[in-house]
Amino acid sequence: MTRGITRRTALTAGAGLLAAPPIVREANAQSRFDWKRFAGERIEVSLTANPRSQILIQNQREFEELTGIRVGSEQIPEQQHRQKFVIEFASGRPSFDVISISLHVNKRQVGRARWTTDIRALMADASITDPEFDFADFGAGAVAYSTQADGRMDTLPEFTDYFILYYNKELLEAKNIRPPQTFDEMYDSAMRLNDPSRQIFGNVGRGLRNANVVLWSSFLLGTQQRDCLDDQRRLITDTPDAIWAGEFYKKLLRDCSPPGVSGFNWNESQTTFMQGRAAFWLDGVGFATPLEDRARSRVAGKVGYAVVPRGPAHHHCAMFGTALGISEASRKKGAAWLYTQWAVNKTNQLRFLTSGAGAPARTSPYRNEEAIRNSRFSREYFATLIESARISRPGLPEIVPVTEFRDTIGAALTSTIGGADVATELKRATEAFRPVLEASERAA
Repeated sequence: MTRGITRRTALTAGAGLLAAPPIVREANAQSRFDWKRFAGERIEVSLTANPRSQILIQNQREFEELTGIRVGSEQIPEQQHRQKFVIEFASGRPSFDVISISLHVNKRQVGRARWTTDIRALMADASITDPEFDFADFGAGAVAYSTQADGRMDTLPEFTDYFILYYNKELLEAKNIRPPQTFDEMYDSAMRLNDPSRQIFGNVGRGLRNANVVLWSSFLLGTQQRDCLDDQRRLITDTPDAIWAGEFYKKLLRDCSPPGVSGFNWNESQTTFMQGRAAFWLDGVGFATPLEDRARSRVAGKVGYAVVPRGPAHHHCAMFGTALGISEASRKKGAAWLYTQWAVNKTNQLRFLTSGAGAPARTSPYRNEEAIRNSRFSREYFATLIESARISRPGLPEIVPVTEFRDTIGAALTSTIGGADVATELKRATEAFRPVLEASERAA
């Protein structure tokens, strides 16, 4: 069963936008590896609705023909999908064999409950692991993200979402401004480019509670502190560094962003940037596709891509990611493992990259010169992804109550856009969330 696509997938212009690289499906079929070992079985796959899931579902017939395994696939909007799989896992009888997981939201929750299988044993079994699987091709950061603190690797990396800086080349060139190298440069340039009388703003970004925390954490990553938790996993979101990040967030959104930005999520930010009304936009790599859609975007062909600017102490970009897990309750782990291998094989990962669906977890797509040369995206885009991978760090703390964390800290940040004192708001939010975190950690 395939369900409708919403959220980011709705931003693509349809299947025609997904320019797939040359198919190499015959290569593995001709090898001695027995892809037909589980022929006749049927597995259920539950995916979050996004461009990567769309690619997998559009091409899953390749897997079915290769293996003889039938696949029932669904894709569900992100929030509903998280609710669904938590409820089903907790019931002990999940309806799916393979599940996509947002690591920045559910990694610790899934790992603590041991809902998904440790795939290390599966990878070590030559009878069910394709010799061309090439685990070494996955980036070290993506592998670490899929690995729990106790060493269990209970998901396989699929996609790594880096925050990057989108900029309007036309607006910057008109005032002879180069892409900013530091956060201070970003603010100064945004102020120079800010012209509310023409409905042109120096910056646009997430101001809405919850959604905005990942923007604030992008600034925090540039400080000496870098993290929201200390070495003892205690909350540290009201420190001088956290306050500095909040002050920068406040002035960037208050001084040189559109009116009403406190209610902006990614969608409103994207719309503003697509209309050519913002010079800078710091957000995830997955928005490149709609920005370059000439039928819908006024800035198509005029979008610049750069890594997140350097902070006062460090240079990092926020990293988020998705991975595929195999339900521990599944009775079809072998067939599920074959699907998981196929889903993140080099061909599909290259499809992700060249279609603009995001940054693949494997490294080989970035070395495919022919595909990059023929892509609609500029070399600057690919160079930005490669550099972002080098400087990336998780953009959210790996905790179970991450939604409550985002709600609480996010509400404080939104208040600052309206003029509230940053230190006061972060102190209040930290004190409110600290007992929630402590209770969660005790339950671990």
